[in-house]
Amino acid sequence: MKLLITRPLPDEVMAAARARFDVTARASTLPLTPRELRDSLRDFDLVLPTLGDRYQPDVFADVGQPRARMLANFGVGYNHIDVAAAGAAGITVSNTPGAVTDATADIALTLVLMTARRAGEGERMLREGSWQGWHPTQMLGMHVSGRRLGIIGMGRIGKAIARRCQAGFGMEVVFFNRSVVADPGVPARQVPLGEAMAADIVVVAVPGGKETHHLINAATLAQMQPHALFINISRGDVVDEAALIDTLQRGAIAGAGLDVYEFEPKVPAALVAMENVTLLPHLGTAALEVRENMGMMAVDNLIAFAEGRTPPNKV
Repeated sequence: MKLLITRPLPDEVMAAARARFDVTARASTLPLTPRELRDSLRDFDLVLPTLGDRYQPDVFADVGQPRARMLANFGVGYNHIDVAAAGAAGITVSNTPGAVTDATADIALTLVLMTARRAGEGERMLREGSWQGWHPTQMLGMHVSGRRLGIIGMGRIGKAIARRCQAGFGMEVVFFNRSVVADPGVPARQVPLGEAMAADIVVVAVPGGKETHHLINAATLAQMQPHALFINISRGDVVDEAALIDTLQRGAIAGAGLDVYEFEPKVPAALVAMENVTLLPHLGTAALEVRENMGMMAVDNLIAFAEGRTPPNKV
């Protein structure tokens, strides 16, 4: 079966895919263009896409009867793929849950600590040569131990964040989730969205998609406290970026830490200009062993499909 891998993957993953399929691998690290999206469905039996490869309804409509039978997404998030439109075209979609959990939770903690303790701002000051030495009131930030943490989305990643913050920093955990979470994994209270947003540190960890688009907006941000920090490691369009910028510029919250952006890879100049905002280039799963695990999971999904079995991670 002919397989298209849309962007370079770790060597181990490429070798495993080539051992089983007739692989065509794009050299580009950029998402598929509109023409490439359509050609991928016409010319290949299987596609291994990832974030930014936007298989939306118009793509499937333009192709008509596609040759492709499966999109094995590299990543847990798949809001760039319209699953309903894919299904209507007879195409199975899978993802890679589990493999990303701990790495993404680690990035959430990285952003919490960097933003609370003003680490990015301090490094910039030192690198530009403007540090004049230690003094008692220099760069005072937030002490995170014992703070109240509000998690928006208590799935695998939300639970992993909660474990780290409670065990490592003794935080009180409250969380908002659209469905009831019987076992959050740590002592924690499920609360309405507004109460979770009123915590000292708010971390967004919901899936992307139509249901969560702009879940965080001007109204929800207005429920945060002036000393609070806002962290997003979910998907960029979960947050109304313009509303977040306005909230920060007015000083309505103390700072933000972001790994994802609404119009990624574009990052608004207003966010770049703010010293109280930590900005990372979507590093959530950027560890070799994690990306290898993600890729091998995607290949396992493809092999299962090719053998007539239900892919382990069909969505």
